[in-house]
Amino acid sequence: MTREEALAKINEIFQDAFDDDELVVTETTTANDVDGWDSLMQMNLIEMVEDEFEFQFTMEQVSSLKNVGSMVDVVLANQ
Repeated sequence: MTREEALAKINEIFQDAFDDDELVVTETTTANDVDGWDSLMQMNLIEMVEDEFEFQFTMEQVSSLKNVGSMVDVVLANQ
């Protein structure tokens, strides 16, 4: 899977999670950029990404998430 494919799937996850088909995330998108992205939503997003890509984040990986790009990094590292 390419980085672009992973980002596109993650974008779909964000659209589903936030119920917003217009939402577009980039590698630099952070929680500050998306209304409603709080700690509870962060855990929901992690679970949705785990389900989509069939792996589980480690605690170290979760704590390293700074933006959507770091989420893509973890997804690619687990493929």
